[in-house]
Amino acid sequence: MKSKLSPGVADAAKPKAKPYEIHDTGLRGLLLRVQPSGVKSFIVSWDRGKRRTLGRYPVMTVAGARKAALAALSESAEHGAPLAVIAASKPQADTLGDFIRDHYAGWAKANQKAGQATVDAIESVFGDLYDRTLASLSPFDFERIKAKRLKDKIKPATVNRDLSRIRGALSRAVDWGMIPEHPMRTVKQAKGGDDSRVRYLTAQEEKALRGALVAREGQRRASRQRHNAWHAARGTTGHPEWPAKGYTDHLMPMVLLALNTGMRRGELLGLEWASVNLPGKLLTVTAGNAKSRKARHLPLNAEALDVLTRWKKQASGRLVFPSPGGGRMGNINSSWEALCTEAKLADFRFHDLRHTFASRLVMKGVDLNTVRELLGHSDIRMTLRYAHLAPDKLAEAVELLGT
Repeated sequence: MKSKLSPGVADAAKPKAKPYEIHDTGLRGLLLRVQPSGVKSFIVSWDRGKRRTLGRYPVMTVAGARKAALAALSESAEHGAPLAVIAASKPQADTLGDFIRDHYAGWAKANQKAGQATVDAIESVFGDLYDRTLASLSPFDFERIKAKRLKDKIKPATVNRDLSRIRGALSRAVDWGMIPEHPMRTVKQAKGGDDSRVRYLTAQEEKALRGALVAREGQRRASRQRHNAWHAARGTTGHPEWPAKGYTDHLMPMVLLALNTGMRRGELLGLEWASVNLPGKLLTVTAGNAKSRKARHLPLNAEALDVLTRWKKQASGRLVFPSPGGGRMGNINSSWEALCTEAKLADFRFHDLRHTFASRLVMKGVDLNTVRELLGHSDIRMTLRYAHLAPDKLAEAVELLGT
């Protein structure tokens, strides 16, 4: 967003669900950043990805911000950066926002599979602290945010995941010598945040899900046929028909593959055809694509093999489930939510397909260590959440004592 900054423009800038910026058309490099909390801060940017917070509005006026930004930009033109930045003897971010944007973001993107998502989530939740210096952050700042989110009915597991994200970022600041000790050293996880939820499909629910997938395919094909008939009647060209034994898009093959392999959504979105061995009936989740950063090999059962064989005939490119542009797909939220609504599945997430896969194996007598290997759990304790689904096996074990 661009506008000539003035007190009227700054006053009229209302908070939105996500942070946004207003770039000053009167002085290139000066911008006003508005947080969801309503906090407004002046920032000067002197080069691509290089910026510094000047102060908060209205404590700092628009005129004062323009004067400070002009001085910083003049120093940058002569010295390559503002003198205050050059004077720093070692990499140091004055504020949390500077640290995340200028130091942590690049590291996260290079070292974490979901680096950008982590950075975005941190700003969304802790953006109110971005104008605070790293040295001024205290455990109370994070306890306050934790308490407010819990009061707003945010699930404890979600609150804990976000605390873990910012905790990890600040650990890097400690490791890199930017702060002497961790500001979250006494901040504890929210109670009730055990994410050991096991929601899996009953036989009736799976039948409903599969029926909804088939119905969706039929509806999309019928819509395509009506569309092409309309064009044919007018002598114009419509869209290509989908293969009779293929799929209309990614959703059905992705869901069926998840049900039969237990792969995570991120692993499916990052899966490459080079990792699929159809003749060998084997699929490899590479270390780079696995949450645990450890490769695992998944045998393909009859349905999974059939799905991938049919899908490969109409697919092209490196990825098994690419976006329309050929790159990695961002998410499947809209199509998945519509599918669950059609199938009348309550409180069912895509990740619960993985729970369904594991639960079915345990209920059929597969030992927990084998299930652990198939799921790619690094710790057997993660797999133990399914142990209660095999009561007969436990009873059989106890009966052995009497023989």
